[in-house]
Order: sequence, then C-alpha cells, then structure tokens
Amino acid sequence: MGMIKLLAAPIRSIFPLFQLALVVAVILWLQAADDKTASGQIFNVLDKLVESTVSVFSAVITVKSFTKSWLTFSFMIAYVYLAFLLILSLVRDMKRRTVDFVGRSNAFGLRNAVARERGIAAYRAWVPFDKIRPADTPQEEWEETFAWPANNKPPDLPLAQRMVRPIGYVVLFLFAAVLLQNLYHFSGPDMAPPTDKNVGSLNGPT
Repeated sequence: MGMIKLLAAPIRSIFPLFQLALVVAVILWLQAADDKTASGQIFNVLDKLVESTVSVFSAVITVKSFTKSWLTFSFMIAYVYLAFLLILSLVRDMKRRTVDFVGRSNAFGLRNAVARERGIAAYRAWVPFDKIRPADTPQEEWEETFAWPANNKPPDLPLAQRMVRPIGYVVLFLFAAVLLQNLYHFSGPDMAPPTDKNVGSLNGPT
C-alpha cells in the first residue's frame, strides 16, 4: 500500500487540474449527446439549472455579455464538480462501510488485516501530531481537544461545509469579474474612446 501511494504521489499533485479537465470533458460529452438519450436529458436539466442561476444573478446585478459567458461557464463547471463530489463521497462512504463490516464481522478472516492496516495508519498520523504537543499539556487533553473529542464527534468539518468551500471560491471569482466589468466596462460600446463632436469646428470651415 505504501509503494502504491508513493507511485501515485505525482498523480495526486496534479489531481485538481485533472479534475477540472475531467469536468470539462464530461460537459462536452453531455452536450454532444442526443436530446433523446439519458445523457442529453441530463445536459438539458443542467443547462436549465445554469440558465436559471444566471437569471437570478441578472435580477440582482447588471450582467452583460462578458459576465454572462463567465457566469454560464463557471456555474456549469461548479454544478458538475459538485455532482462529482457527491458521487465520490458516496463511493468513499460505501467503501468505508464495507471495510467496517468486514472487520467487525471478521468476514473471510480479514479482521486482523484490517485492524493492522488501520492501526499502522493511525500511529503514523498520531506521531507527528503528538510531537507538537506542548510539554505542559497532558496527552489526554491534547488528544481530546484536537484528535478525539469527548462527544465522539469527528473534529473535521461536516461534508456540507467542505462542499460549500469550492462553491464560495467560484462565487468570489464571479463577484470579482462583475466588479471589474462595472468598473472598467469590459464589454459593449463603452470600450470605444470618446469622440469630441466639436473637433471639426476647431479647424474652421472647409
């Protein structure tokens, strides 16, 4: 398992870029599908959802062609990425529950193997965690505060909050794009330099 993780380290380093490329590829594949197929119907639902979201933004702020294209592009990616996160979370949860069941019921005699694997992983994670513990802080208090709370709830954020974070980044990016458009007039005839109607009169009659 350690060797596999070592070999997969370069892939994990570019995994976010791979995720973005995969999302764009899925969107293009869904768009190219026939409307009568399941893939085509999924894209139609996604297209209507994105259009409704852009309409909501249009009712709040001024949306021009530049901003509308970015809103459509960003929300399309955000919704598909959110769907991928949900699917991966379900697959990860099913995998964990399956391993839990195998270890708890000792199916196929794998309880010791599962326990040994998880024990090694827990110890490797605990050693660097305990090294930063202050000398005047008891180990029980340190672990109860950051590792294993007394209420038996996991110390990490809930799944809903972890999923909201990337959406917040998309909203922040869209807000910056709208702000830039309203300040500098990226689209439309406002980009043309102003002309003075009285320039001809300064040269006198022709």
